This record gives sequence, C-alpha cells and structure tokens, in this order.
Amino acid sequence: MIIEQAASLFNQKGYSGTSLQDIMEATGLSKGGLYGHFRGGKEEIAKAAFDYAVRSVYAQVGSRTRPIENAVDKLKEVVLFYREHIFNPPVEGGCPIQNTSVEADDNLPVLRGQVVAAIREWRARIVYTLEKGIARGEIRPDVACEEFATYFIGCIEGGILLARIQDERRPFDIMTRPLLAQLDQMRP
Repeated sequence: MIIEQAASLFNQKGYSGTSLQDIMEATGLSKGGLYGHFRGGKEEIAKAAFDYAVRSVYAQVGSRTRPIENAVDKLKEVVLFYREHIFNPPVEGGCPIQNTSVEADDNLPVLRGQVVAAIREWRARIVYTLEKGIARGEIRPDVACEEFATYFIGCIEGGILLARIQDERRPFDIMTRPLLAQLDQMRP
C-alpha cells in the first residue's frame, strides 16, 4: 500500500516535489511507520515505487500482448496500448520511465540507474520478440533488432511526451505512424 501510493505521488510530483509528509498523508502512516518499512527513507521508497510503477505498466502491456502470437502484431499492439493510455496512464501521472528520467538524469544517480535498467529491460523484451519472430519466419532475418528496439522506445516515449505536453493525441500518431509502417515492412 505504501509503495502503490508513493508510486502515484512520485510519478506526478517527482522525487523533489514529493515529501515524506505527502507520503504520510497518502498512506495514513506516521514517519515511524514509514521508516519501519523503509529504513532508507524517501530514497528507498522512491526506488521501490519506481519499480512498482514500471512493473504495473509491464503487467498491463503483457496482458494485452500475451495472447498475440505474431511478433509484428504483438509490437503493433504495444503501440496501440500506449496510444490508448496517453491521457489515462496505468500509473497516475504518465509514463514512470519518462517522468523519472527527466528528474534523475543529473540529480539522482540511484534512480537514474533504475531508469537505465528499465529501458534495458524494455529493449531486451522488444529484441526477444523480434528474434522470436525471425526464428518463426514472421520477420525478415535482416532486421537490426537492437537498433529497431531503441527506435521503437524513442518513438513511443517521444510521442507520449509531445502528446501530453500539447494535450492532444496527434503528436503521438505522427511519431508512431512511421514506426507502424516499419513494423509492417518487417514481414517477409
């Protein structure tokens, strides 16, 4: 419960904007109650909250894509998932990877490391899907899996950023239209 409440707070207000008092109010716990569960204080809570937020997103994406067998269709479904959740994200406040990376890039090395690890994991999942698709004959064998995975993440994250800041879905569609076309071109 602490982690779930803190995930929403950190994702909306950032690490610097979220105080222990905010977490205490959201959870109904005292400072001692928080430290009883998290001896490392705010930093430990933030790390656990980030992991929880990322896992929550992965779980929702996974529930949408797991039933889809074809690798190209699976990746296209990921794009559709994020499109549908631009303004109704799985974790209140938006994409936890994006939100945390903005604040953590220079100021919070511990959280920065977690963001980097989350991006590596996301990229590895995409590469795995692509390689599996190549092995099944669903994707051309000349696809550069690592490069495409980085491009994929950049299109999704950039599209979300532009759509949210402009308060309209169109920028996401502009960013992901070439991505979807490229996915179709991967078919043999």
